[in-house]
Amino acid sequence: MKETVKFWGGYLMMWGCMLWEGVGFACKIDGKMDGELYTKILQDELQQTLAFYGKDPSTVIFQQDNDPKHKSKMAMAWLEDHGFKVLSWPAQSPDLNPIEHLWEHLKRRLGEYDRAPSGILELWERVQVEWDKIEPEVCQNLIESMPRRVAAVVKAKGGHTKY
Repeated sequence: MKETVKFWGGYLMMWGCMLWEGVGFACKIDGKMDGELYTKILQDELQQTLAFYGKDPSTVIFQQDNDPKHKSKMAMAWLEDHGFKVLSWPAQSPDLNPIEHLWEHLKRRLGEYDRAPSGILELWERVQVEWDKIEPEVCQNLIESMPRRVAAVVKAKGGHTKY
């Protein structure tokens, strides 16, 4: 659910989420992300996203990878306390995670600019613009591709796939 984007010598770390209905709220991360900051992001951006789409946490199956901050006691307790079902997820499985492909989509859109951003703030402004332009169909296509991606990983016996 987080990604580091490198463009023109600058790095930007952000958190974002997606649902069938489209992308959720996103935030720029300054400094080092730990379990406490991740939990605050869940409390703020995730909750705002669910409210925006009229979703109840008990109806959501939340997917995250096995990053230590995601699996921290604090984050897992917060998710449980707020009624989320957390999908069990295999380690080292980026080709299965639809949001990894959403990050690639965002990077392609950022790469279409004619001129490099003047700094990290301009890069973040562009990220926000492009993130907000992502159509729900992009998220839906990624979610619908899950069975194909799972089948490809099974066929490759856990090895690399075209995804």
